Amino acid sequence: MPGALSHIRVLDLSRVLAGPWCGQILGDLGAEVIKVERPATGDDTRHWGPPYLKGQQGENTSEAAYYLSANRNKQSLTLDFTQSEGQRIVRELVAECDVLLENFKVGGLAAYGLDYESLKAINPRLIYCSITGFGSDGPYAQRAGYDFMIQGLGGLMSLTGRAEDEAGAGPVKVGVALTDILTGLYATVGVLAALNHREQNGVGQHVELALLDVQIACLANQAMNYLTTGVAPKRMGNAHPNIVPYQDFPTADGDIILTIGNDGQFRKFAEVAGHPEWADDPRFACNKARVAHRQELVPMIRQVTVFRTTAEWVAALEQAGVPCGPINDVAQVFADPHVQARGLRVEMPHPLAGSVPQVASPIRLSESPVEYRKAPPLLGEHSEALLKRLLGFDAEQVAALRSAKVI
Repeated sequence: MPGALSHIRVLDLSRVLAGPWCGQILGDLGAEVIKVERPATGDDTRHWGPPYLKGQQGENTSEAAYYLSANRNKQSLTLDFTQSEGQRIVRELVAECDVLLENFKVGGLAAYGLDYESLKAINPRLIYCSITGFGSDGPYAQRAGYDFMIQGLGGLMSLTGRAEDEAGAGPVKVGVALTDILTGLYATVGVLAALNHREQNGVGQHVELALLDVQIACLANQAMNYLTTGVAPKRMGNAHPNIVPYQDFPTADGDIILTIGNDGQFRKFAEVAGHPEWADDPRFACNKARVAHRQELVPMIRQVTVFRTTAEWVAALEQAGVPCGPINDVAQVFADPHVQARGLRVEMPHPLAGSVPQVASPIRLSESPVEYRKAPPLLGEHSEALLKRLLGFDAEQVAALRSAKVI
């Protein structure tokens, strides 16, 4: 069954994470994605190891785990477009593509005649998606942007970490490059919207994403907490600014997370905890009161949760309909029976290792399901085949390009 985007061809000039994440999503949905990489070195993340994919004899291969996380369902074309012949090949490919992804600094591709206005003249139907740190205008436009920096500048780290009056207080980044990933997701949405617009109007357009814009947009309720009050939210550890109890609590053998979202759930929790009177106490009877009196309620809950194991609490609270869960490490995540039942680990054939594990796409489509067609490619694995198939090059032309180090 064809994928939802099997009629779309993407030229992916991006590297590291935000752009490649978008390209991988489009590839999962069926698009043909051509990953353009620098000859000899390729995407920076190919070298961001250890860890590396293990070969069939347990040896390290050349493929870094980081690179493998964001590049399946792509073909790798090595191409030096700082050379005029490389630029010509990009332009010829653009004529055959629907979407171009790039995450160079503002104006970086204009020096090679590969900016939107130049390529639009070649293919007016082109969707040209640019990802930068700070956007194409404003005083920071020329700065390079990196996820860690943006987490700090964009306010996320001011909300992440222990409260100032607790031991170990201080700003903490999220454990994955979340700003890059969110930007890749927003870029995907923008590309899909532009493709839909093209279906109706016949013309392409420039889609622009900035890491800082995305990070601020994703402050969500915390941004609105500030905008409606003028008071900047502070770090609260694992507590929630608007809901109580909604955080971690110690158990006899670890920790449990309680995510009690309404008063009915709190009453059920109080009963399971052996303190039904809490639900009738005016300090705790409604969420507004619990937020106001969190300093009193949270220690009372902590004194109760330490007397049962995490598994005992989860079993009792789930039976009562109270949302809760353990704090798993990544190994426990992939060992979880529900995660296994959902098929969130998949294996794909790989030329160096026999197979490579991948995290499955979370998108489930009933009529055009996600496909796992190609493992993350080796550097330049498809260069010759792509040039012959799409641009009609012969073996002699390809050999000349290799000799000139264009590919």
